[in-house]
Amino acid sequence: MKEFLSVRGIEFESVNVLEDGGMDKLRALGARSIPIVARDGKFVFAQVIKDVVDFLELNEETGPALSPAELAARYDRVATAAVASVRQMPDAALGNTLPNRPRSWLVLMHHMFQIPVEFMDCLAENRVLAYEKLVATPPEDMTTSAQIADFGEAMHQRFNAWWESDGSKRDYTKPFEAYFGMTTLHEMFERTVWHSTQHVRQVQNLLEQQGVTPSDKLGLEVIQGLPLTEKVWDE
Repeated sequence: MKEFLSVRGIEFESVNVLEDGGMDKLRALGARSIPIVARDGKFVFAQVIKDVVDFLELNEETGPALSPAELAARYDRVATAAVASVRQMPDAALGNTLPNRPRSWLVLMHHMFQIPVEFMDCLAENRVLAYEKLVATPPEDMTTSAQIADFGEAMHQRFNAWWESDGSKRDYTKPFEAYFGMTTLHEMFERTVWHSTQHVRQVQNLLEQQGVTPSDKLGLEVIQGLPLTEKVWDE
């Protein structure tokens, strides 16, 4: 049974890339990653809300609601919870697979820390943000929750140092180039924060599925001002 969503009266088919020939549809369009919004044989990467609004020719105001300083403070909070949650994850559960996606819990936990790592790396190296680096899998010797948590803790320390020494001084109105196209540094910073935040919420949900109560549970206040809904998982 096909599902449809409607945006301002425009109806779209919701496609699961793992079902209904979804990957074939992606390849036919020329897309190599998700999420995308497609219409009349054309598509746009749905990584930046403004791009989707422009693609659909909607008369909507877009742009980050939180300032760069607010985003940095929000991520400092989220990263603290992320590290604590990963340390609680039983190693026996790391090989489990996520719902509706061929990604292990181990890979998900590494990925939520790799998102800000790639953001900081591309700024330090003055290059395009790379999809391959964003979704890079953990090193072969990173196999336990403790090791991933150590990786996350090092990232958190680096993030805070980056903000104090460089991030707080940048011009966030400047263009930023990523694998999905051009945006602004402000919009990419916002995306980095909300993308990682959503994965932390998912990891805490997975902990609860294991019967473990997150020691530093994130409330809905962490999504305020970010383009996220209360839903933790895609349907």
